[in-house]
Amino acid sequence: MTLFDVDIMMIGHFSRDKIVVDGTTEIASGGAIFYGSIALKSIGLSVAVVTRLHPDDFPYLDEFKQEGIEVFAAAAAETSSIENIYDSTDMERRTCKLLNFADSFQEQEIPDLTAQVYLVTGIIAGEVNLTLLKSIADRGPVGLDVQGFVRVPEDGYLTFRQWPEIAEGLAHVTYLKVDRAEAELLTGKTDLRIAAQHLAEYGPPEVIVTHSDGIIVYADEQIYEAPFAPRSLDGRTGRGDTCFSIYIGRRLSASPEEATRFAAGVTTLKQEQPGPWRGTIEDVEELLLKRGN
Repeated sequence: MTLFDVDIMMIGHFSRDKIVVDGTTEIASGGAIFYGSIALKSIGLSVAVVTRLHPDDFPYLDEFKQEGIEVFAAAAAETSSIENIYDSTDMERRTCKLLNFADSFQEQEIPDLTAQVYLVTGIIAGEVNLTLLKSIADRGPVGLDVQGFVRVPEDGYLTFRQWPEIAEGLAHVTYLKVDRAEAELLTGKTDLRIAAQHLAEYGPPEVIVTHSDGIIVYADEQIYEAPFAPRSLDGRTGRGDTCFSIYIGRRLSASPEEATRFAAGVTTLKQEQPGPWRGTIEDVEELLLKRGN
């Protein structure tokens, strides 16, 4: 049996975000590595995080370390920062302003650790280039959030644009994650099930689509779906990051169908409280039992 240094390695920028809902502003830590890694630790997995940020902000990484997450941080000229502006009547879509960008990862910044899955979860296009993506894929299975390749800075805002290297890039991906806007952009399809199948044609065996009502997964030439049913959207920020990370974490020991249900359960609970999900497997199982899943 192969032994790994960690179950999952996450690669992406840490972010200090402004979250604005109906004109009320909050400053909070963010980035897929933040929401995803802590959620993964909560279900008992070992996680390493690779990130870049300004040295003055290194103390924010203590929150990861307190959870038992290995952190590999490179010094950058600035820490990535995004202003996320929501209208509470529609938490599905948001306006994103780019405030700062911690620049691109270099290959030497990726530690020499083995992992069952390498999650490339950038928040801004330019964090990881195609050459580095291929290098990471040479190590093992890659999970990729396409956000880090299609969310492009333009005139101070983050705008979705086509990924010119999508065919070559996705050929190296095992698990692809997109949200509704990204799926529609990349395929031209509004039916998310059809969009997932189209994206799988580029090579990823499993495509995970998150949207306001739940998760859709295309795997084994089958569609699996599970709903979100939160009692509130107080913890909307980080929804997709949590869902994708937990799906991958559960897939290490479960089928796509089971991982889909479990990820939807965690994401339901996550949306009810701001910040990373720090619940238990028992919390999720109790919720799924109540819902009859």
